[in-house]
Amino acid sequence: MKSLLAALILLPLQSLAEIPTIEGVSAHKSGTTWRFDVTLLHPDSGWDHYADGWRIEDADGNELGYRKLFHPHENEQPFTRSLSGVEIPNGTTSVFIRAHGSVDGWGDALFELPLNQ
Repeated sequence: MKSLLAALILLPLQSLAEIPTIEGVSAHKSGTTWRFDVTLLHPDSGWDHYADGWRIEDADGNELGYRKLFHPHENEQPFTRSLSGVEIPNGTTSVFIRAHGSVDGWGDALFELPLNQ
């Protein structure tokens, strides 16, 4: 199993929106699939406004995996959730993580994670 931790690349920075911030990502390869552990920070204020998901994308913006978050994390900030069984196409050298907020939608800030296949 391979483990990776990547440096954060944010493009562009969110100025006023309350999109969840991706604090960190780790990826572990097991056989032909990957497990991603993503740490988010967001000012969750209850069921009306919370970080409700994140996804893994390739360089073209195609979704490779999606992790739905089913409830607010008001008292657990930052928090980490995992997604297993993600298939990454051969030849893919990096993936991008994008976070979603229940009010503000998908953020433009991406976390780039280089992969060693």
